[in-house]
Amino acid sequence: MDVELLTRFESEQIGQRQPLPDRYLGLPDEEMEERIARARADLGSRLLILGHHYQRDEVIRFADCTGDSFKLAWHAAERGDADYIVFCGVHFMAESADVLSGPHQQVVLPDLAAGCSMADMAEADQLEVCWDELQALGATDVVPVTYMNSAAAIKAFCGERGGVVCTSSNAGPTLEWAWKRGRRILFLPDQHLGRNTAYKMGVPLDEMVVWDPDLAYGGVAPDRLQAARMLLWKGHCSVHTRFNVKQVEHLRRAHPGIKVIVHPECTWDVVQAADDSGSTEYIIRAVERSPAGSTWAIGTEIHLVNRLAQELAPERTVMTLDPIGCLCSTMFRVSPNHLLWVLEGLRDGVVHNRIVVPDREKHWTRVALDRMLEIH
Repeated sequence: MDVELLTRFESEQIGQRQPLPDRYLGLPDEEMEERIARARADLGSRLLILGHHYQRDEVIRFADCTGDSFKLAWHAAERGDADYIVFCGVHFMAESADVLSGPHQQVVLPDLAAGCSMADMAEADQLEVCWDELQALGATDVVPVTYMNSAAAIKAFCGERGGVVCTSSNAGPTLEWAWKRGRRILFLPDQHLGRNTAYKMGVPLDEMVVWDPDLAYGGVAPDRLQAARMLLWKGHCSVHTRFNVKQVEHLRRAHPGIKVIVHPECTWDVVQAADDSGSTEYIIRAVERSPAGSTWAIGTEIHLVNRLAQELAPERTVMTLDPIGCLCSTMFRVSPNHLLWVLEGLRDGVVHNRIVVPDREKHWTRVALDRMLEIH
């Protein structure tokens, strides 16, 4: 089989859109739908298409399974009969699927330009420097914890140094696990998830500091480092940090009795202003199980919000917290055209855009993920 492997060099080119063959450009929607369905049927059980909640509707409609990043990666691991796993999401998600899937399975990302700005804010060489600087400052009791939204190299670093991976749904138990093994936690790459989770667990804000990888020793004064229990990497989600308190206040005035629920990747003040916060799966369950007649404002990616609004109407009213709509632009890069291209390639014996995590990174990433699973 002609396999176009994603090499280390190619993996560093995330963010550069690769040109589709001309024959896949400008196709009518009806033709793409018919050809995607035909390719899926030809591949049968050898194919598994995964779609993240934030994916656009015209792509996620073809997914065999939808969910958040870890749910989808784990589903891939459970489907050992699928030779090909097409992950309609972003790069770090496909990496996790490759780590958790079997050696006979091949993971494909329809568009290599589908990266994650948050994950890109933590690079392996920056983390190496951070770790060395912490050791030089005498902070040897640090446990590294990385969010699922990070590159395999970051997860592997944490796994090799006694750390762990967490999701937005199990961040609390994961922090408890880490504090049993060290006085301080280095949490990356999303400072807001770390801050909101620790604060909810009773850690005051003055026991948290932000580590800026662009500054010497993170820009943290020695006395602040000594007092800190949480070292928060200076990273964030470009979607969730667009929400603000004024939006919450405006909707409360416009819709008395409205419930506001947001993702913990939002800033601390937004989470405090909301009625509730939680992972994508938590948000979905909370709104679906709410009483008929409820009105909700949701602070997360617009495709998920719109999908919930359509599914739950007219029994419930669901709207976005941001009237402009917060779109995950990198997730949006996965188009029906790209999906059609990779599926027809698989059918014809050509694997486009295969995601391959190097063996050493795969081992330590798996260690970090297994530790997370043991916490449940």
